[in-house]
Amino acid sequence: MAERGRPRDTAADERILRAAQAQLMEHGYAGFAVDKVAEQAGVAKTTLYRRWPTKDHLAVAVVAHMQDDVPVTDTGDVRADLVAYAGRIADGLHHMRRAGGHGAADEHSVCVVAELIAAAARHPDIGVRVRAVFARRNTLVLDLIDRARLRGALRPATDPVVLFDQLAGALYYRLLITGLPVDGPYIERLVDSALHGALPPQENR
Repeated sequence: MAERGRPRDTAADERILRAAQAQLMEHGYAGFAVDKVAEQAGVAKTTLYRRWPTKDHLAVAVVAHMQDDVPVTDTGDVRADLVAYAGRIADGLHHMRRAGGHGAADEHSVCVVAELIAAAARHPDIGVRVRAVFARRNTLVLDLIDRARLRGALRPATDPVVLFDQLAGALYYRLLITGLPVDGPYIERLVDSALHGALPPQENR
């Protein structure tokens, strides 16, 4: 059955998401006000709430929108590609941890990602959306790893999901739980450690 009503205004969607991202980064999750987003985007509150009924729903959409701006490059050098992508993940997490004015003086502050995890636990439909956002993005990296496996850059038995979990899991744990810094040398050591058991014998020296 065809959907009734007006077609969705993609230009309005973009304005709302850009305004929401600015609000979220400036005020943090606690100060994230949906009504202010509607005002800044120049849309009616009803227009915004039809698309995203709560601030949790809108915040998930903002994170998905931000992730769409993060490239996943495949240069043929799987180590370099994973180091680059892990660095982009870390940059994004650092950026979200500084939301609301948090920074180096408050390295253990609760960030937007932690708030979304809590929202996913409170609301099953938010959990579905959060998992869908990460699954969609992770597919790009998993495909990159699998292409490296198929061309012989990784062992045939390499499990792309397990390899990527080692990288992403360590980054999220370090940033969200321990609060320790994630710099370039750490990312390189992390990727090397994850790849150690996945590289063909001649590469594992």
